[in-house]
Amino acid sequence: MGDTIQILIAMVIYMAIVIIIGVAFAKRANKNSEEYFLGGRSLGPWVTAMSAEASDMSGWLLMGLPGVAYWCGIADAAWTAIGLALGTYINWLIVSKRLRRYSEKAGNAITLPEYFSNRFHEKKKVVMTIAAIFILIFFTVYAASCLVTCGKLFSTLFDMPYIPMMIVGAVFVLIYTILGGFLAESASDFMQAIVMIIALGVVVTVGTVAAGGLGAVIENAKSIPGFFDFFGIATPTTVDGVQQVVNGQPQFGAAGNYSILSIISNVAWGLGYFGMPQVLLRFMAIRDEHSLTRSRRIATVWVVISLTIAVFIGVMGRALFPSALLTASDAENVFILLSTGLLPALLAGFVMAGILAATISSSDSYLLIAASAFAKNLYQGLMHKKATDKHVMIVSRITLLAVTAIAIVIALDENSVIFTIVSFAWAGFGATFGPLMLLSLFWKRITRAGAIAGMISGGVMVFVWNLLIRPLGGLWDIYELLPAFIISCLFVVVVSLLSPKPSAEIEKEFDEVKAGV
Repeated sequence: MGDTIQILIAMVIYMAIVIIIGVAFAKRANKNSEEYFLGGRSLGPWVTAMSAEASDMSGWLLMGLPGVAYWCGIADAAWTAIGLALGTYINWLIVSKRLRRYSEKAGNAITLPEYFSNRFHEKKKVVMTIAAIFILIFFTVYAASCLVTCGKLFSTLFDMPYIPMMIVGAVFVLIYTILGGFLAESASDFMQAIVMIIALGVVVTVGTVAAGGLGAVIENAKSIPGFFDFFGIATPTTVDGVQQVVNGQPQFGAAGNYSILSIISNVAWGLGYFGMPQVLLRFMAIRDEHSLTRSRRIATVWVVISLTIAVFIGVMGRALFPSALLTASDAENVFILLSTGLLPALLAGFVMAGILAATISSSDSYLLIAASAFAKNLYQGLMHKKATDKHVMIVSRITLLAVTAIAIVIALDENSVIFTIVSFAWAGFGATFGPLMLLSLFWKRITRAGAIAGMISGGVMVFVWNLLIRPLGGLWDIYELLPAFIISCLFVVVVSLLSPKPSAEIEKEFDEVKAGV
């Protein structure tokens, strides 16, 4: 049997299992909108932790992060990973329990925009509307990054054109999300988190042996200027974006300087967690807040192990296939190249399912949250307040179709770099919702006007910094999440202090949540 057929069989088996999970949860998921969008707050600690991290990491973990390490060494990838690990732990430590308690206290909110709206007891749903619009914008971009992953995976594996393969992936994810809702998504994400870490473990073990051991991999990395340096960065010698190869060896220039500003910029990725809907929803969905301590430990261990291996896979890829991937976009295929080049075809297929797992676990989350933002928050919350649950469910499925269609358009460029797409959407959520989430949970004086100002300023600054300021270079070349997060914090605090203090009812609710009443 041909290698391609064996890989295809393994991936079809995996996809069939995912569909079965969706069908199994379909009846319960379609009972009402709370079951469909939040699973009736019934998740256990293991599913909460693993599904949160699987939906968070996406194909970026298996393709984007190793690709960055393969292309220019460990500095960018490792400092980003350190920021993400710290952000994961702190988010679970300080946000999870308070949000679980507050979201139930604030009108049993089942979506993030609904929580923000209920937190300020607003009658005119301005906070809800702004939050829902930003979710639709950034999750459409996020979904596009997942479709790029699908397209690159299938086109590389099966030597097929990128665009049809990307659309096939989109259709599969769409059908699955429509079927099962949040519970199916969380249950399959739990399985997919296990698949992802096994896939990483298999590839790193086999690859290290094939490269001649850990010492050989590190020696090769050290031989490239700046490649194995936390405070330097490798600079591939390129012509029109393609790395030059001489006598079979990829060419590098002198090591680049990696400044403290660059380190702070990459560690700032961790700030994104405070505003990441797919993770925050898991905090809201767990069956009781006391289970979150165990979830935090599980999630942190999974993240540290996964991120460490993902970075090392990029370094190992340079040792085994030094001149195989000659553009920043192609470098993101290093995990696929290692899997298909080192493993038996059938096993490679199951490892490739790890990438599919990562992509599905994220894209179904993104699509579902985007659908809830429109159907529950805009349609029912604003346009048709008397809309029945049945109408909300219908509108959510129409929204799923629309968001997927727009994401397909964004993902049409096969030269898209997954890391770049994800970094923009990550910054968008982190700056729009992160400061508001922290201050809404821990600062009694925050007001509705401050919330509105914070969301708008943070979301807009992500676009402004990314498109207008960062291209100036030098001191301005900072990841847009950091300045946008700071701006959003300032706007929330200043506008809140300038506006009338919250009502006694809102303050009483805050005190009760703080006291655990």
